[in-house]
Amino acid sequence: MQITIIHLEDGMLISKENYESWRQTQDEYETYKASLGPWIAEEVIEYLSDEYTNLNPSAEIQVRRFLQDPQKTWKLTFNE
Repeated sequence: MQITIIHLEDGMLISKENYESWRQTQDEYETYKASLGPWIAEEVIEYLSDEYTNLNPSAEIQVRRFLQDPQKTWKLTFNE
């Protein structure tokens, strides 16, 4: 399964949606800043673990839970 990381002004999402381009993603989210992917889960976990050490729970736990969830989009959570 492919996952897209979506950076917003007010947070970060991961999504299972198949976006044609970053412009399509931008059109869907008013506070869009950037997006990465689509990547396989292991690449997403590696990137998030390297770049965002303050994810809570860890990147791996959040991505694995997301993959098992029927939701198409998941808001990542961080330590305060």
